Amino acid sequence: MAHAATITSKGQITIPFFARKVLNSRTIEIEVQGDTVILRPVRSVAGALSAYTVDKVPFNKVRDEVWQEVVNEKNGNPA
Repeated sequence: MAHAATITSKGQITIPFFARKVLNSRTIEIEVQGDTVILRPVRSVAGALSAYTVDKVPFNKVRDEVWQEVVNEKNGNPA
């Protein structure tokens, strides 16, 4: 099934309902092969990012540490 979508001036499109239903994920991976664009669902952001970790620190720990750094910066207490 094909469906046309308009790309906005900000480079955004609305993914049609039938495609969102098939993807069943709010996070997607986008791959470009020549003039074909492929959308794949990402089931877990932690899983998607795990390949980039050097020492395999748990995603929750990294997230919590980053949030703490943001809070510290907002309060004028850089790390």
